[in-house]
Amino acid sequence: MMGFPNQMARILMVASEAAPFAKSGGLADVVGALPHALSALGHEVGVVVPRYASISLDEAQRVWQNQVIAVGPHRFSADIFAVNDRGVTVYFADIPPLFDRPGTLYGQADDHLRFGAFCHAALAVARFLFTPDVLHLHDWQASLCASYLRTRYDMDPVLRDLKVVFTIHNLEYNGRFGRNIWPELGLPDWLFQPNLLEYFGDVALMKGAIVFADAITTVSPRYAAEIQTPEFGFGLDGLLRANAHKLTGILNGVDYSQWSPETDQYIAAHYAANDLEGKRICKQDLLAQFDLPAENMDRPLLGIVTRFATQKGIDIIEQVAWPLLYNDDVAFAVLGSAVPKTPDVRFEHFFEHLRSVFPDRVGIYIGFNNALAHKIEAGSDMFLMPSRFEPCGLNQMYSLRYGTVPLVRATGGLDDTVDSETGFKFWGYWPPDFLSCIRVALDEFRKRPADWKHRMAAGMKRDYSWDASARHYSDLYRSLIA
Repeated sequence: MMGFPNQMARILMVASEAAPFAKSGGLADVVGALPHALSALGHEVGVVVPRYASISLDEAQRVWQNQVIAVGPHRFSADIFAVNDRGVTVYFADIPPLFDRPGTLYGQADDHLRFGAFCHAALAVARFLFTPDVLHLHDWQASLCASYLRTRYDMDPVLRDLKVVFTIHNLEYNGRFGRNIWPELGLPDWLFQPNLLEYFGDVALMKGAIVFADAITTVSPRYAAEIQTPEFGFGLDGLLRANAHKLTGILNGVDYSQWSPETDQYIAAHYAANDLEGKRICKQDLLAQFDLPAENMDRPLLGIVTRFATQKGIDIIEQVAWPLLYNDDVAFAVLGSAVPKTPDVRFEHFFEHLRSVFPDRVGIYIGFNNALAHKIEAGSDMFLMPSRFEPCGLNQMYSLRYGTVPLVRATGGLDDTVDSETGFKFWGYWPPDFLSCIRVALDEFRKRPADWKHRMAAGMKRDYSWDASARHYSDLYRSLIA
């Protein structure tokens, strides 16, 4: 810990989603929780997100009307609304032609324009409503803030000295668009070169933030190293190695006010490491949710909550599920869906077929269901996360807290958070390796119950709260403005 004991910072976070207002994945959980942890340390924190159609403004106050936004040749009018969320000011950039739409948050043809306008609105908030010491940008949707800041606003007396932190949550999604969208961004042409925003003939918006940020973070230490390699760098590993001096990995935290078996509002019974009786009740409830017979109480119940994508290892789950069900007498509880706008429905069809063959041992829910996600964490005996790569991962940390032993591939945040005392790991991305890992866990579960309970208790006692993560971010901010 570097330590800057008397220096608090004003931090403005810019992100495309934040819980509880808008959520499509783990990014929302981070932006929903980290500001509050920083506020508890004494920092003053604001957050800017787009106002999607799904966000109600009933409790918000309009703080700016008809802000004119110019993005290349386009002109938009934006209103800014604000709401106090437990001590953190959240600003909604309301640009109806771009964001007041039905459907998913991303994956629309004009996303470059939508988030370009949003970034201009966020910089206006920084200029006039919440002048920060540090502008903290999250993922490619906020990355244009850095490019605009260091070009169009480089002489602005308020904005030019802002320190910029950029967090990469998932490098695979780097804001890649065709060369044809360049004139619509309103950026100087000299930025379109390989060491800046040009990307194999296309545009990668994230590159600007990597180059122009004062500090880059990823969501786990292991992932910070992995993205500097060709295997996990998605073509940006060279640029990240060139900027390694400002790159660090800070593990995401878990909001235990929402994810704890002692207080969880969604589960059938509460329990703790020293009293696990409630977990058995939760397993009974989970089986009932999927209409699975009570005889599964004596079977190992394997939980899965995920996107049905190869990144999440669903292709190797597809390979191991059949031998497990035929030979190892297990049951599955599965919650998930294909990636919006790029659906690989093969995996949905696979799980549906699996259920048709084993209707008494496979439960599946296609879609998103927050309450059911909590029930799976509490009611399962084991949790499967064989990810091809995993920047941080949250479900394995939820699983530890709920005494649901995680079985993970040793990559990214999974490798950082699961060890031999609390779970089981495998290394090669290969179905036989994963199957062997599962069978080692099944052997302990059935033959050494005392060891299994020790493993459960050890995981439940691990602390992956936001407190430690927030302190690391706090030191980073204060080192930049010291």
